[in-house]
Amino acid sequence: MTELESDIVRRELDPERESPAAEVAEIVADLEDKDQTELTAIYDCIDHMIDHIFSEPPAPGAQVQVEFTYEGYRVTVEQDGSAQFIRVT
Repeated sequence: MTELESDIVRRELDPERESPAAEVAEIVADLEDKDQTELTAIYDCIDHMIDHIFSEPPAPGAQVQVEFTYEGYRVTVEQDGSAQFIRVT
């Protein structure tokens, strides 16, 4: 495993959850060993983009992903619920 690969944290989001974006914030809070209330509100960063790829999913062949930076992590969320977090700062 390369050094870069060891810096990637992979998680599976629950696409059935009412607010999958909140799950992203929970994961980042856990990675940073912080309370979620100490983080910037995730909706200030991505609004409801993650929620939409789960609630109104495109065809699987579209292979949609949402990528953004949140609290020093480059976050990529795939339409199947897989997510990766890479520390960028």
